[in-house]
Amino acid sequence: MNSEAISAVLAKHSALKASKAKLEAMEPGAYVVHRSWGFGQIKSYDEANQKLIIDFKTKKGHSMDPAFCVGSMDVLPAKHILARKETDTAKVADLVENDPVQLVIDTLSAYPGKAASAIELEIVLAQVVGEEKFKKWFSSLKKLLVKDPRVGVPVKKTEAYIVRDEPVSAETEIMEEFSNTRSARRRISLAEDLLAASIKEESKQALGQVLAGITESVRDSNQIDPSERLYGAFVRDELAKILGHAAPSAPSQSDLIKEVRGLSGIAEKIPVHFQSKFLDLVKETHPLEWREIVFALLKTSQGKFTTECINFLMENGEAAELAATLNRWKSEQNLRAPVLLWIIKNRHSKKFGKLLNDLVTPRLLGAIFFAIDYEALQSAGTRRIPLGEALSDDADLISDLLAAADTETARDLGNALLLNQGFEELTKKSLLARFIKLFPSLQSLVSGESDTKDEQFLVSRDSYEKKRVEYEEIVSKRIPDNSKAISVAREHGDLKENSEFKMAKQDQSVLMGQKAQLERDLARARITDFTEATTEQVSVGTIVDLRDVATGKAVRYTVLGAWDSDPEAHRIAYKTPLGQALMGKKIGEHVKLKIAGVQHEYQLAGINRYADAK
Repeated sequence: MNSEAISAVLAKHSALKASKAKLEAMEPGAYVVHRSWGFGQIKSYDEANQKLIIDFKTKKGHSMDPAFCVGSMDVLPAKHILARKETDTAKVADLVENDPVQLVIDTLSAYPGKAASAIELEIVLAQVVGEEKFKKWFSSLKKLLVKDPRVGVPVKKTEAYIVRDEPVSAETEIMEEFSNTRSARRRISLAEDLLAASIKEESKQALGQVLAGITESVRDSNQIDPSERLYGAFVRDELAKILGHAAPSAPSQSDLIKEVRGLSGIAEKIPVHFQSKFLDLVKETHPLEWREIVFALLKTSQGKFTTECINFLMENGEAAELAATLNRWKSEQNLRAPVLLWIIKNRHSKKFGKLLNDLVTPRLLGAIFFAIDYEALQSAGTRRIPLGEALSDDADLISDLLAAADTETARDLGNALLLNQGFEELTKKSLLARFIKLFPSLQSLVSGESDTKDEQFLVSRDSYEKKRVEYEEIVSKRIPDNSKAISVAREHGDLKENSEFKMAKQDQSVLMGQKAQLERDLARARITDFTEATTEQVSVGTIVDLRDVATGKAVRYTVLGAWDSDPEAHRIAYKTPLGQALMGKKIGEHVKLKIAGVQHEYQLAGINRYADAK
């Protein structure tokens, strides 16, 4: 804009006289940042319409009233980093890759007082670096800035980064701030920063004051919680080592974890890099009961601490006990979501494969559904459930867990999925599709109809009695107990916030579903003693001898009732895919079977009656 154009704008908008300098800066070629349109460049001035013509990245040749732009657009000086990115692209790109601290200094130098708020600096640098790589890039940059004496780094995002007139070493800056704060939490953080800095010999004398200050904070402050006090004691002792001092006597790190009852609360909050040292400290402080303590910590652990506990137990010769404990927790429905997440993520690893081999079963899928449902009831709103996301994202997980399941077990788990409150309906259908791929007969779960509504099936007397006892247990004990639990939970107050009531109602849904399914199954079941079987062809109650066509290896299966599967004893229910493949086959015929994920072709070598072999 020339002087005539500016005069015309001021004549029309007298209130803009104080902004004359900004209007003068709106000349062709100048780079700008608009509040709504973002970064752009002024290309020209349309005198006839009194409009600036600006190229924004999302809108070229956009015309704007300069009077409107005064309050909504900043004109960038030529040395501003966003302008330099356009005029000196190669140099700025080199700074991004090879000298990011200098890039920050150049960026700050364009601001009044060579200072900008943390938020303002990050917004500008994100545009220079690119949104995709900025987060990781800036995370590495912050570590360099803390150590660089030329830049003052703020503690809070509301404070400013500043280019110093005179460089100050990182440790000097930290010690100055340490002496100016009385916050125990901040002192611990600053002392930790000192440990990470390269402390010069001449600075060690001043460290004595830091050691005295943090010792006082750990001993006397009522501002910090037990986990912060313990970590503060660790930082204090590390500083004492650097200075060659004996560790302060009270409170020692061991003193702070003598009470076993509070250890899980401490473990939840300690820094990740201190977790391994914390477990070593537990063992040292509690030499007789450390195993029980670490198992208790593992049970309620989260995130990386779960892995730390498991590695610690294995490194200390407790692999067998760990495997037994995880299996027991699975049976008792005591596996929490973080431990379940660790199991499914590590189930194929070489390091943990042997440990987890016996855990990857249909029962584990039941434990996963239980944990997801529980977390959904405990959480507020639509908070993400990592275990549920892992189940959805891992395409092989359900097939791995159901590899040893029969159709009835898979159906029970499918019903549990349908009742689960931790999944959206579309996710349930997607997961059920994986069930149906393995067990096509479960298609009825999607349609809501029974594909075997009137069909009877054969069962042994023993298996029938087990189902009947299970039914009686549900009807005479578990449902009445659940009704009492609902009544008690209802007395606890607001049902919207009452987790006990929600859990009891969920249990009620599951129990009523199990009762109804058992009633249908018991009504359809026909008891047999397998004496009707013949040796002419494979039928319910026959023992089948097979020969692998490729290897000549012999294998024997006993085909029994719908509830009689025992894979370890090579007993299979006639309703399973393997049983159905064998049914009706005669000696000499071939059958193709998929066993443990591997395709085999067998020839029937013999058929005997199970009733004769008993």
